[in-house]
This record gives sequence, structure tokens and C-alpha cells, in this order.
Amino acid sequence: MNIYIAATRQNDGKTVVSLGLLSALRKRVKNIAYMKPVGQQYRVIDGKKIDKDAILMDKIFNFNEKLPDMSPIAIPKGFTENYILRGKRINLENKIKRAYNNLAKNNDFILIEGTGHAGVGSVFDMSNADVAKLLGAKVIIVSCGGIGRPIDEIMLNRAQFDARGVEVLGVIVNKVRKSKYKKIDRLIRKGLARKKTDVLGTIPFEEVLSNPTVSELLEDLKGELICGHGGLNRAVERFVIGDVVAHQVLDYFSGGTLLITPGNREDIIFSALSGWVLGVANKYNISGIVATYGKRPPQKIIDVIDRTNIPLIVVEEDSFSTAREINNMIFKLRAEDKPKIKKTEDLIEKYVDVDKIFKLIKNK
Repeated sequence: MNIYIAATRQNDGKTVVSLGLLSALRKRVKNIAYMKPVGQQYRVIDGKKIDKDAILMDKIFNFNEKLPDMSPIAIPKGFTENYILRGKRINLENKIKRAYNNLAKNNDFILIEGTGHAGVGSVFDMSNADVAKLLGAKVIIVSCGGIGRPIDEIMLNRAQFDARGVEVLGVIVNKVRKSKYKKIDRLIRKGLARKKTDVLGTIPFEEVLSNPTVSELLEDLKGELICGHGGLNRAVERFVIGDVVAHQVLDYFSGGTLLITPGNREDIIFSALSGWVLGVANKYNISGIVATYGKRPPQKIIDVIDRTNIPLIVVEEDSFSTAREINNMIFKLRAEDKPKIKKTEDLIEKYVDVDKIFKLIKNK
């Protein structure tokens, strides 16, 4: 048995759904494996390019499988150009099938996670629809919340699978605004029923799953951590650039705020720390400080920051470029994010009809 988890676009929550389904299906299947046939973001492990999602799932679930079987193809820079000029589809097909067969030897079920929308990978003949067809997998499409655009995108992506004779079991609508959950759930189900497409789950938006930790920002910014190791797991809900008069910056500190400011703006940094100094950290709350332009604050300032356990990160870029980089980041779940993982598992169990999905797969 297998299932292919696809999406209508990047950042719809496909990995979150895959993780939650894996956890739920492990309670129903004795031996289950995970596979990301084509990956775009990878790390090199023992000389092999392994997709980050495959690494994540292996860390969380401790699969007794070889990582190259879980992630047979990862796309490095120049891969597409090289394939257009001299690539052969059969080589990619064989690599994916060989990895899948290795996993199937010891497992009763394989959850296969796609990459991007249905057409991603078409340029090298391995779109999500192509791979699902190759592996004989039925598909669940994950889409973001809403009514009009999600239905349009679902049908557009479904057309790709239909064209290759791949069966779509249904859709899971993710990140639905809580204030409109009942309305969207009702209308999306009715709207897709008119298109003969089943809704297998409607998941409300949980901000905690979208907010990165300071640790994630540290890694993605490739910054230098000066102090505050104990605060790296703090969530970042928003960021502000310290380019105003020092006392005015206090007006922008609420919740898990990240301060981005040149390291020589001691006045701004001291204002950011005033909540701790005055004992009102619940009101003026920051999760971390990113010092830009490669400038470290003076040691006496660092000593004060260290006492608050607020992470201080130094980056070479200017404040605006750093803020723009953070704004454009796509944050994925990490094996260390235990609360997020637990939240993901709970959401899938509560809002997705896992029993129905399992029956659909078994009866096909």
C-alpha cells in the first residue's frame, strides 16, 4: 500500500500533513516507510544528497531505512540544464523505482511526499504526476484555506494527475482562518463535491506552526551567536528594525518580537532590554536581537544581554536586507520542535478523516 501527498503550491503545509499522517497511520499499520522521490532542498550526508524532509522524518520516526532510498533524487544547481542537454528519463525512473522497491521489501505501507505543485519536475520528466504514476500511487492534494482560489488550484493540479491516469482520493484543506473555519469548511466541501472531489480534512491555521524559533533564524541567516544559548527555542512572532528614536522602539515590542538593528545602536538595544531591567518583560518582550553590519555591541552591552538569556546574533548584512531575507524565508518543521510536532499530530487526528483515508487506500 502507498499514498502520494501532493500540493497545489509551495508552502501549503504538505510536509506538516505528511508528518501528521505518518504518525496517525503508524497506529494502523505495522511497518511503514517514508519517501521523498524528488527533493529540491538537500544536505550532503556521507557523500549523498539527501532531501531535508527525508532527514526530518527519519529523525522524528527513527526509520530503519537507508536515507538514499528515502531520498533517491535531490536536485543540485545545474541539474536541469544538464538534463535538457543530455539527460535520460529512464535513468531517473530506475533510480526512483529501485529505491521504492528497497523500501517495499520491509514495509507494508509507504507514504510518498511530492515536491511543489503537480507539474514541478516536468522539465526533467519527473513531475509529481509522473512519479505518482511510476509508483502506482493514489494521491491526496493539500491546499491552503479559502474558497475560490483553492478550488481553482485544486482542479488545475488534479487535471495533471487525471491526464496521467493517476487517481486522486481527495484533498486536505490546510491553514483555514479560525474566524471563518465553519463557513469555509462548509463551502469548500460543497464546492468540491460539485467537482466530484472529496474533502478528507479541513485544518485550521495554527500560528505556532508558522512562527520560527530563534534557532531556525540563526541557522538560516548563517549568523554568529554571541550569547543567549538558553533562549534559542523562543518563537519569533514578528520583527522590527531599530531605526527610530530609542524610546519610540518600545511601542513596537509585544509578543515574541525580534529586534534587527546595527550592533552599535546601544540606545536601541538598551531600550529593548528595559522590560527585563524593569521587571515588565511580559509587556516589552523580545525573543532575540540580530546585530547587523557585522558589528558586535561593546562587551559591557553583551554582558547585560547575556544576563537576560536573550540570543544575540551578528550578521554581516544591513538591517533592511536581513529583514527582507527573513520575510522571504520558508520555515519548515525541525526534529527538535517537539511542541510543533505534537501540535501537528493532534491537528491531523482531530481534523483529518484518517480512518477514511486508510479504508480508501486498502480498498483500491
